[in-house]
Amino acid sequence: MPPRAAFPRAAAAAVGDARLRANLRHATHTIRAKRAAAVAELPDWELLRAAGAAIKDRTLRHLDHYLPRLEEAVTAAGGRVHWAADAAEANRIVVDLVRATGETEVVKVKSMATQEIGLNAALAREGITAYETDLAELIVQLGDDLPSHILVPAIHRNRGEIRDIFARRMGDWGRPAPEGLGDTPAELAEAARLHLREKFLTAKVGVSGANFMVAETGTMVVVESEGNGRMCLTLPETLISVVGVEKVVPTWRDLEVFLQLLPRSSTAERMNPYTSTWTGTTDGDGPHVFHLVLLDNGRTDALADTVGRQALRCIRCSACLNVCPVYERAGGHAYGSAYPGPIGAILTPQLRGTGTPLDASLPYASSLCGACYEVCPVAIDIPEVLVHLRERVVQGGQVTLRGTRTVIKPARGHAAERAALRAAAWAFDHPGVLRAGQRLAARTLRLHPRRLPGPGRAWSDSRALPEVPAESFRDWWLRTRGERDSHEQP
Repeated sequence: MPPRAAFPRAAAAAVGDARLRANLRHATHTIRAKRAAAVAELPDWELLRAAGAAIKDRTLRHLDHYLPRLEEAVTAAGGRVHWAADAAEANRIVVDLVRATGETEVVKVKSMATQEIGLNAALAREGITAYETDLAELIVQLGDDLPSHILVPAIHRNRGEIRDIFARRMGDWGRPAPEGLGDTPAELAEAARLHLREKFLTAKVGVSGANFMVAETGTMVVVESEGNGRMCLTLPETLISVVGVEKVVPTWRDLEVFLQLLPRSSTAERMNPYTSTWTGTTDGDGPHVFHLVLLDNGRTDALADTVGRQALRCIRCSACLNVCPVYERAGGHAYGSAYPGPIGAILTPQLRGTGTPLDASLPYASSLCGACYEVCPVAIDIPEVLVHLRERVVQGGQVTLRGTRTVIKPARGHAAERAALRAAAWAFDHPGVLRAGQRLAARTLRLHPRRLPGPGRAWSDSRALPEVPAESFRDWWLRTRGERDSHEQP
């Protein structure tokens, strides 16, 4: 795969696409308004939010207890657990499991974990075709496209574009679209329903993710709005679930908190239309064989970061995407990851490291306005993690890679930023110099440039430089209070 461009360059084309911006603006504003109304119905929302964050934090601290407990429960219920350290190992496990069934086709429930590891491409290389059954994922697959949103992967497409994709490509993947297909939601949904029903009734293997895993009983949980997931989870003879290790919750009582937080934050519904749960296998009901692939792929490295680990609380609701001014204009493809938007900007560099231009640029794909933190149902302080990761990009330092503490070098292209930060740190350590600099800046207001020269030009090309006040706070204090600050250096 060729190296992917850094976020600013990748986003440039999207920002210039007026139709894309219009599609994104309409969709995100609609979802955010509905979510705000749904959340306002609950007077104890903030308590739920705090409870969700606390449960996640406690569980992440004790994964060494809850994951073995989960494995024991899944095994006792007739399932089999596989551990995958990275994407390559997870893909190899799934390919081998599908091969063992003798099948060359699988149906899939929408799954962020399988997108993260590139499972569809890995299966295709082995001659196995994966059929996406989520409506939005189906649109993406038929359009030879990539998802651009966690909840609505085809959010960048409008109804006319979807109709054209269905009419042009459905016949290549199975039942073709009806003649004279229109672009109303009912017509598009009916075309997808007829196309997918053929897959549901013939597939012998299903592949899914899971929103949650309940450790005390070994139960997988999928919440969805369309019902396609339940078809995938119940009709095939073999079910393979690929799930990140952070998705475990200790008990059903803990799950109850998240089943309130997730639907209101994601689809603005009071509860999900379909909540499917399965525990191992049961004779005469559902798949005969169940495999659970527990995926690490950088998660335990993220867990070792005391600031960044809060990203693992994420329940994939996408509320942060729908309020982000950067995402609204750039769309999801520029993030170059299965996880776009603010959560992707902090999760991806932790899972993949900051060694590529794209991954090193993601912590900067934010205005730091804090809207993402305000709407996060598990209170992830995304701005705090963004700043933390920016420091890592600029300064380098100690991180955990594949379980080993190591020192990484600063990313390329940040020498000027590093020098500026060191100069600022030195000035703040010398109050006299800082005070002299403030007074000099105040007395030379007329000489201040409107744009920075040299390496700072790129920064000021898209921003107005902050205005220097005519009087510093320290001087104002001395002038109006008539006394010296006791901490001031003589």
